[in-house]
Amino acid sequence: MASIEFLVAPRARAHGVVVALLLMTATASSAQRLTGTENGEWRYLGGDAGHTRSSPLDQIHGDNFGDLEVAWLWRGDNFGPNIDYFNRSTPIYVDGVLYTVASPRRQVVAIEPATGETLWTFREPETIRHLRSPRQAYGKGVAYAEVNGRGVIFVTSPAFFLWALDAKTGRPLENWGTSVPLDGFPDSGGLDLIPPLVSDWGRWQDRSASYDANYGIPRELGMVTASAPPIVVNGVVVVLVGHQPSYGQTRIENVPGDIMGFDAATGAFKWKFHTIPRPGEFGHETWENDAWQWSGDMSTWAPASADPDLGLVYLVTNASTVQGYAGHRPGDNLFGGSVLALDVQTGERRWHFQIHRSDQWNYDLPTPPMLMDLTVDGRQIPALIQNTKQGLIFAFNRETGEPIWPIEERPVIQTEVPGNYTSAMQPYPTKPEPVDRIVWDGLTEEYLVDYTPEMKQEALEILSYYRAGGLYVPALPQDHDNPFYNNVGCLGGGNIIPHPPVADPSTGLMFSSHRRTCNAPTFMAPTNGVDQDDPNYAVPGVGGATPNKTPTTGTTVVPWLPRGARRPTPEQDPFVSPTGLATIEGLRIYKPMDNQLSAYQMNTGERSWSLPVGETAAAIKGHPRLRGLDIPNAGGAGWSIQMVAGDLLVQTRALSEGTRQIVPDAPLELHGRDKRTGEILGSVPLPAPGQYGMMTYLHDGKQYIVVQIGSVHTDFPGSLVAYALP
Repeated sequence: MASIEFLVAPRARAHGVVVALLLMTATASSAQRLTGTENGEWRYLGGDAGHTRSSPLDQIHGDNFGDLEVAWLWRGDNFGPNIDYFNRSTPIYVDGVLYTVASPRRQVVAIEPATGETLWTFREPETIRHLRSPRQAYGKGVAYAEVNGRGVIFVTSPAFFLWALDAKTGRPLENWGTSVPLDGFPDSGGLDLIPPLVSDWGRWQDRSASYDANYGIPRELGMVTASAPPIVVNGVVVVLVGHQPSYGQTRIENVPGDIMGFDAATGAFKWKFHTIPRPGEFGHETWENDAWQWSGDMSTWAPASADPDLGLVYLVTNASTVQGYAGHRPGDNLFGGSVLALDVQTGERRWHFQIHRSDQWNYDLPTPPMLMDLTVDGRQIPALIQNTKQGLIFAFNRETGEPIWPIEERPVIQTEVPGNYTSAMQPYPTKPEPVDRIVWDGLTEEYLVDYTPEMKQEALEILSYYRAGGLYVPALPQDHDNPFYNNVGCLGGGNIIPHPPVADPSTGLMFSSHRRTCNAPTFMAPTNGVDQDDPNYAVPGVGGATPNKTPTTGTTVVPWLPRGARRPTPEQDPFVSPTGLATIEGLRIYKPMDNQLSAYQMNTGERSWSLPVGETAAAIKGHPRLRGLDIPNAGGAGWSIQMVAGDLLVQTRALSEGTRQIVPDAPLELHGRDKRTGEILGSVPLPAPGQYGMMTYLHDGKQYIVVQIGSVHTDFPGSLVAYALP
């Protein structure tokens, strides 16, 4: 085994910041903010503990934004090959140092904030279970806490170890955690998280083989990893869990994604919350067919947020095993698709809300709950705002869990796949309105293309071959006997994992980027008891990639799985897009909204402004059917990513997640927008497309903005670029 590797470079101590400057750079209402951005710092992944990705710093503003210059460029490819397409790790800035992770090894890196110089690195010793991890390069960052008078960096590795590192040196803490019995691992400073996770899990207790810390969990029982970093609240390290994506597997077994808390000072285990309730626990009855015994996943992919004053940590979950079919786990499946508020000292549930039930659409909650104080109808409310892939916006009192505005139950289309299960009702917030009202209304005539009367009529005819539903449209059996071709539903938010919404506690504004997507679900076909894991989600093995297969013994295979084959419509054979929805000579039948940025005033629940980001794709504007027509701007490809800094909404376009390429029509620019109107006040060029997020900090009296950039298709994979005024 390789030993722990360190790189330590001389570091300059951060100079004190002039108090007067701090007063100048703080807004008058900064007291409303949760802790994390005081004194120009960015202590949490999302800036403050409420994950708003907002800072009161305003040294950089609309009048000087265009004067920004590149202060330094930090290269992520210096830390190994195979940098993942996404750079999802937003740095934190604490006590004069930046901290982040890099490469599939998820090396922890300390960076000098004025020059971009690497100060030290820490890399976990290699293990077989790291090579088997399904989410190696998806690390979103690190956590920080002060423990017994010194700064400590906490990180969860892809192999599912927790590390506590001295913030000055990067060395594992002495007398912390438990010794890992593997070559190259230190005697302290780390924790093997698998034993406490599975110790009370029945399927683990039933196995006779001894535990191999190098290999981890046997493949036939499942896989476990981490994507989001831990969060430290009031002396407790809360560890989040990830798994192999549910849409890439066919077995119904997996490890439960229970949430655990550890003492930040010692690493001692404190508590565990069962995300799949056991007998006698709240919500157990929502797991029918004894599915609680073997069903797993229920990951917490997204980072967590917290209110230290309330002593609560807030988390969001995804679905259980196999998204696409739920007949093996009938019921509402609590706490899947839920917002959870846990007591950080005990792990006890204070409140929860299930955003969607019995998920089989890959609607996992992709972004952390955002916390800020609101004034609604004259009442001051400690609020929690949850955005969804569907495009819905939920708002709660974060202390009690009470919805700020009513949430109503709506009936949804039920499954026709034999043996499958769908919940009869799903919750819809009545306010704020969704980022795209199509998710309230479904694909109706109002949303069909009407560039010309002829195209409108063609769109109506195509739509007549489908059954139009809302958000929760189930897949049909491949050989269904309905008079229509397929179901069709629409999303308004999209996969907001790589472009999280942000908020401004000083004004109550929230900003969300979104796009419209309508599709017909892939048909389902019986598997006849044969394990057919998707080869596109192969798990790396020792010495190379090995198929993501489950041993036959001791596993149960899902009886129905999606199949890609599609039939033409009954009366005509138009071009069928990858979404399964017929088109008009390649043009979507619904009005496109490909890259939209919307602002909401959350004190009232009303939309403040909305505008397209980028320009309509050339494939649309240049289509023969549309030449010479005035086409509304649908926004360009890629995503909009942003943060709040003072009065600015700092914003850029990210890579197109679907194509994994640089988009030709996407200018590489960083914009400073007026957060109250969306107007661009200044712009500067970027060396590569943005990715996932950005952050800002004040160091030695100078404000910096750091943007995550690059991809494997550029000269700057997994990199960071910092801007400052001359």
